[in-house]
Amino acid sequence: MLLPLRTILIDDEALAVSRLRRLLDKHRDTFTIIGEAANGAEGLTLIEAERPDIIFLDIEMPLLNGFDMLARLTAMPMVIFATAFDQYAIRAFEENSVDYLLKPIEAERLARTATKIRALVERNEYEPAVNPMTEHVMRLLAQMQPKKEIYSISVKTGDKIRLIPLSDIAFFEAEDKYVFLCTTEGQKFLTTYTLTTLTEKLPDTFVRVSRSATVNRHKIAEVHRHFDGKFILAMTDKKGTRLTTGSTYGDAVRSMLEL
Repeated sequence: MLLPLRTILIDDEALAVSRLRRLLDKHRDTFTIIGEAANGAEGLTLIEAERPDIIFLDIEMPLLNGFDMLARLTAMPMVIFATAFDQYAIRAFEENSVDYLLKPIEAERLARTATKIRALVERNEYEPAVNPMTEHVMRLLAQMQPKKEIYSISVKTGDKIRLIPLSDIAFFEAEDKYVFLCTTEGQKFLTTYTLTTLTEKLPDTFVRVSRSATVNRHKIAEVHRHFDGKFILAMTDKKGTRLTTGSTYGDAVRSMLEL
């Protein structure tokens, strides 16, 4: 990774972006701005297209907030949050090696961030192939955002982001390193989630039934007993998919089926 870093600004507050752009202009040896986005959905598309080295990211934004956007990225850039969270939260994140700037951003504080980032790059201590948002930090982020009920899952189709209602989803299935969303109409879409993440995110109408499948219990047409405590689930999708449950997920399946 070479300096200056290719940089994207993501914030729904135009004045905040304008101020940050002016402050960053004094650090052109560290950052070169290649784009801006006004919300998480725009940010997701822009990041996937441009693959920046680093992003300045607001947290509370329309369509997709900063947390949700990060969870959907296929490649993680370096992340600097610009947030209105209180000082206690700022210290908690800084202890986990994620940089945060409290709004309104001060020139002196941004200068320290630029020095820190420049030193990391010059000492080759940042490896872009390694996701800097560790599992521990992502859990911390998730704990700080309010829990909310979801009604759809976003998938990328071409240059667009499509929202699939939960009621249209029959099941999720993992194939190798990828997880696909499968609809009742027989459509199949690649997602950016893991099955573990989906288990935490989805309502209890969705149940993990094996290492490779999570199903919508309302889309099960028939259940057949299999060997070793397993079951075969016949789904209501147009393809009539049959999924075999995993032996280690027996308790969850029996609870779902009230057996």
